[in-house]
Amino acid sequence: MSIMKRVAGAALVGLAFSTSVFAADDTPTDRGEYVARLGNCVACHSIPDAPPFSGGLKMATPLGAIYTTNITPDAKTGIGGYTYEEFDKAMRLGIAKDGHRLYPAMPYPSYAKMNAEDMQALYGFFMKSVAAADVPNKPSEIPAPLNMRWPLAIWNFVFAEDDRYEAKADKDAAWNRGAYLVQGLGHCGACHTPRGLAFNEKGYDEGDNDFLVGAPLDNWSASNLRQDVNTGLGRWTQEELKEFLKTGHNKYGTAFGTMTEVINNSGQYMTDADITGIATYLRDIPGSREGKTSPFAYDAAAAKDLLAREYTTAGALTYSQQCMTCHLADGAGHAPYLPPLAGNPITVDPHPESLINIVLNGTMRIVVDGMPDAYKMPQYRVLLTDQEVADVVSFIRTSWGNKSEKVTAEKVAEIRKLTDPASDQIHILRMK
Repeated sequence: MSIMKRVAGAALVGLAFSTSVFAADDTPTDRGEYVARLGNCVACHSIPDAPPFSGGLKMATPLGAIYTTNITPDAKTGIGGYTYEEFDKAMRLGIAKDGHRLYPAMPYPSYAKMNAEDMQALYGFFMKSVAAADVPNKPSEIPAPLNMRWPLAIWNFVFAEDDRYEAKADKDAAWNRGAYLVQGLGHCGACHTPRGLAFNEKGYDEGDNDFLVGAPLDNWSASNLRQDVNTGLGRWTQEELKEFLKTGHNKYGTAFGTMTEVINNSGQYMTDADITGIATYLRDIPGSREGKTSPFAYDAAAAKDLLAREYTTAGALTYSQQCMTCHLADGAGHAPYLPPLAGNPITVDPHPESLINIVLNGTMRIVVDGMPDAYKMPQYRVLLTDQEVADVVSFIRTSWGNKSEKVTAEKVAEIRKLTDPASDQIHILRMK
């Protein structure tokens, strides 16, 4: 359960996998398993060719690499010796059984909001339903003296909150359930909220203007989840948002990066009531990024030029050759499975990392009800040069009414290097 999720790495080196403790085509069998699904614990604490939840996922930080830990009930290498109280303390306060502080890569400031019933159910799941695995934890690669843990106590005092979620009396049950899941178990802010210089999330609930406004992360740009009309969810209806959370698709876009894992491991298993709660809560958070920006308005000029084979704009020929079959001349795609590029929140995002990353490295398949998508974005890191990628991404970001800034070949080269399958820098935590 970490903010630095295996987004680029999984797509690049084929790490998509099915964890046997979770049946891919079944609903959770008990409350504890369902809570683990809501927290998507498997995404960070499991790696291919290793026992489920035995840790080992490498994550790079500016200080050095760390590894996720073994959370199976093995008494020697996992959490088998934890009492419930010790488990709760680690989950909510970031303090391990032996007293050492956890790095805030573990989103304990979010899990602090979990209620006791869910925490007890989760503890029971790990202790009784997960197979113990004798897999030693790997030490961090943060050099001394930067690897000292005691400063984290100061970090927690300044930045972390440790209060459980309390329902707001002026909001209905659906809103409160959604707030509890988004702020707490779902730890959505861990990816979608910008970070400060101390790696702290700049907001933990809807009262903070930076909360869920979107943020660069791991060479992607985690999407804006507020009601901003272009880069956020302002145009999405309640049903369209629920459709996306359940299937990873709707008429505005398709899940990619870490969100693919959220759909595969978590979203599709949520109850309708929980999906409705999340949608209700997100649709009530006002926009804060765009100010008085005008809503997206379609412009047909690019489509006319493409159909007339007039490739006067840089990137237009590459788009025609490589992209137009799926995404069409008008940028409308074939929603919901082949996403539109015209007005897509990702193509109008001020941060171009996601679009560059998708063009370079493609996407993983969304798997719902045991069935993988028939379509996925291929990678072009071998076929296209940095300049060609920059040109086609710039074409997409400035066509059909999209009004985003163009990107440079230097920016593409940077992301190409950082997402190289041979690089140790795939999982970089970025600050903003």
